[in-house]
Amino acid sequence: MGKAGSTSHKFGKIAIVLFLTVLIWVWADLELDETPPERTAVIEVAESSSETVWVSFRQKASADVKVTLTGPHSAFVALDRGLRSAGRRLTFVFNAEHERMSEPGGHSLEMLAFLQKAKALKDLGLKVESCVPEVIDVNVVALVKKSLPVECFKEDGQSVKAQSIDPSTVEMFVPEGTRTARVKLSDAEIEQARSVAKEKTPYIVLAEGLIKYAGAPVRIMIPPEQSRLTDYSISPATLDIALSPALGEKYRAEVTNLTQVLGSPIAIRASLQAKRTYENQELPHMTLHIFDADGKKAEEEQSREVVYNFPEEFVRKGEIELIVRSDQPARAKFKLTGLRPGLLQ
Repeated sequence: MGKAGSTSHKFGKIAIVLFLTVLIWVWADLELDETPPERTAVIEVAESSSETVWVSFRQKASADVKVTLTGPHSAFVALDRGLRSAGRRLTFVFNAEHERMSEPGGHSLEMLAFLQKAKALKDLGLKVESCVPEVIDVNVVALVKKSLPVECFKEDGQSVKAQSIDPSTVEMFVPEGTRTARVKLSDAEIEQARSVAKEKTPYIVLAEGLIKYAGAPVRIMIPPEQSRLTDYSISPATLDIALSPALGEKYRAEVTNLTQVLGSPIAIRASLQAKRTYENQELPHMTLHIFDADGKKAEEEQSREVVYNFPEEFVRKGEIELIVRSDQPARAKFKLTGLRPGLLQ
């Protein structure tokens, strides 16, 4: 009995030793560096702390790269577990200020040196062995502060006429050539904005898929539905000529195609009330503006589009507009004839 117990005890010791040996071998194997096939990663541009520059990779907010990593198997297991948990691929963040590339102009980012500084990989015990491409172009564009008028658009890009936008402009740091900011409205938001102001934050498009928003929203009102407006013709039309007193003392203005300008009815799309107000107003339906600079071409026939004097109240409400066609807006031809001294016009 004693001998059997002793034998069993010896076998137990041997089994423990073998188990520990296997564990050591497995652990040692896990800690051996390995180099799996290259994997795709993404480099994202961090938002700049300065409002006066826009940093991009050739006008894109991110760039794809292929990296080859080396390190212990256990580190790769931990890395892949973390990526699956976050639901994303391997991501690196590029900060132009930290990389001393925040000055406007073009810069070259040496990828391997940049990626090898990634703290998250170092903490896991992984190292970037190689990458493709080896260099990425960094573009830094200077931005200027501008007051931009706000325009409204549908989700499909179609322009939407607003009854009012408050405020009508927004101040933003934008590329030099930027002319307007925009807001995008869904069909539901457009319907809502017909009765109550809708708040939306204007934005500009820096590049495809890259948007920069203003610091505050605007309040938008949309005019009545177009279906509530009807097409009308205003006839006979009236026209006046506006010129400065200084020009009037020197020249007599004559519209040389007056019959043509007044002969065609004015086609408008308006509510009934807007149509009646415009039709019966004391102010002429159209005005031809002649400027002092036109005096330089006195005795020559010149031309200019007339201005339609729609009632401001209904213009603001979006209840009256000109129907643009080949003969509208009307173009008046005119001639300035010099007055002889003492001759009354």
